Amino acid sequence: MNENAGSGPGEITSDGCAVELYALVPSGGEAAIVHAAVPEGASILELGCGTGRISQPLAGLGHRVHGVDGSAGMLAHVTGLPVTCSAIESLRLEERFDAVLLASTLLNAEPETRRAFLATCRHHLAGDGVAVFQYQPPAWFDAFPDAPRESRIGEITVVTRMCRRLPGAIACELEYRAGDRTWTHAWTSHEIADAELTADLAAAGLAFGRWLTEDHAWFTARPA
Repeated sequence: MNENAGSGPGEITSDGCAVELYALVPSGGEAAIVHAAVPEGASILELGCGTGRISQPLAGLGHRVHGVDGSAGMLAHVTGLPVTCSAIESLRLEERFDAVLLASTLLNAEPETRRAFLATCRHHLAGDGVAVFQYQPPAWFDAFPDAPRESRIGEITVVTRMCRRLPGAIACELEYRAGDRTWTHAWTSHEIADAELTADLAAAGLAFGRWLTEDHAWFTARPA
């Protein structure tokens, strides 16, 4: 069942994301984190690349990037890179990559979807490759109720309209404002305990690598 929904001007994807909004979101230094974790000039498959906010800066750093997203509208904003329009769960390309990237906290999907994502990561990873993940670690779930109710991302004002704790998850509804445009996005983020993460990685044929950031929001995994 889809736990996400969105509203506002322009195309809204099946998981509630507004294409026009995502086209406005600036890069937040994610590409530098990935660049430091993968080989120079690596071939990188980014799953859920959206409008190319991370893929295109990675290409600018000398990597050969292939973007994947389930929304053709999102991919229309990606220029100069090969892209594939596909759901992550069902993607099976013939090529294997030096690195596979799953960012934007997509790993915090409900458990069945998360395990399918991990299987796709492993399928496309070369034998000596590295998978790079961005997720919401357990500490985020403890801290989130105290997060600011209004913040800014570039020119976008973000307002938390609702946030409630569920068993093993947090459900939120956010409002985004840019000029005279307003969007909403309701989503659920599922907590992943450390033991569960280790087990899910192992089930996909992956082994935890290392943390990339002090807040443990970014980490690597390698073929087991």
